[in-house]
Amino acid sequence: MSIIARGREAGTKQADEGQMVAEAEAALEDIARVKEGVGRVIFGQEAVVERSMVAILAGGHALLVGVPGLAKTKLVETLGVVLGLDAKRIQFTPDLMPSDILGSEVMEQEESGRRAFRFIPGPIFAQLLMADEINRASPRTQSALLQSMQEYHVTVAGQRYDLPAPFHVLATQNPLEQEGTYPLPEAQLDRFLMQIDILYPELDAERRILLETTGTEEARAANVLTPARLQEVQELIRRMPVPESVVEAILALVRSARPGLGFPETDRHVAWGPGPRASQALTLCARARALYDGRLAPSVDDVRALAEPVLQHRMALTFAARAEGMSVRDVVARLVKALD
Repeated sequence: MSIIARGREAGTKQADEGQMVAEAEAALEDIARVKEGVGRVIFGQEAVVERSMVAILAGGHALLVGVPGLAKTKLVETLGVVLGLDAKRIQFTPDLMPSDILGSEVMEQEESGRRAFRFIPGPIFAQLLMADEINRASPRTQSALLQSMQEYHVTVAGQRYDLPAPFHVLATQNPLEQEGTYPLPEAQLDRFLMQIDILYPELDAERRILLETTGTEEARAANVLTPARLQEVQELIRRMPVPESVVEAILALVRSARPGLGFPETDRHVAWGPGPRASQALTLCARARALYDGRLAPSVDDVRALAEPVLQHRMALTFAARAEGMSVRDVVARLVKALD
């Protein structure tokens, strides 16, 4: 390569890097406005808001798990308004049918007497779908979401119908009431980018909730972003560079969580571990978390912070581990500690 060609290549590279920095700075301003907009309505729960935003920025779906009354529904509604997404909500019940989610075909008769089927879209045709208490529906109904969450289209009567873009599913689940519920199948759990556990609020946050939500006026969310702009930020995240050290940390962590690969402790405690989709999820989420925090590249600390929400629903413990009182979080914590 000639000196002139090398100079052109270096100049192009610098221009590309400069453009990406400019795009990232603009994205940071938008993310800051989103944080502020959500913070007006959701008090405390910074980790939950961060992980929910990371899942959306990474272009994926999230499963919100928490006891009743922790503002899971409110969070999803607020995100829909702030991000400018067309949001719809489905209350999952045991008698819910797949057609109640996907839509159905109805026969209509024209004035000429000709009869034809017309497809009536269901609530899944939204940019942000809230699947409330998703584990209350039967496995047959739960499976109606599988194709849409992975392939972003549905098939009804042999006809393909594309979903709006962007498309995100934020599902909620109550970990306490198990009577009349159906555990989510492993294939569907794997479609969720993250499982986000929602804990009780801190004292100061709960005090603010009491004071600001029991009066005559209640704070309302305001739109600060458009779906098109959100897609631009999602595309930027996919173009962010990932250092080799982060790639190695992700591979080491995910592979150490799989039994049968030469990790004695994992063999004792883990019945089955995460697949390659977990590695993909960690990579995307690490990029999104870095940008959410104002950085242009992810670090190993992002991998450590995201290990639990990305891996815990993609693993199952052995009977011996459950008998010892261990949880998946305990196993993930040990694996993360081994990265140091």
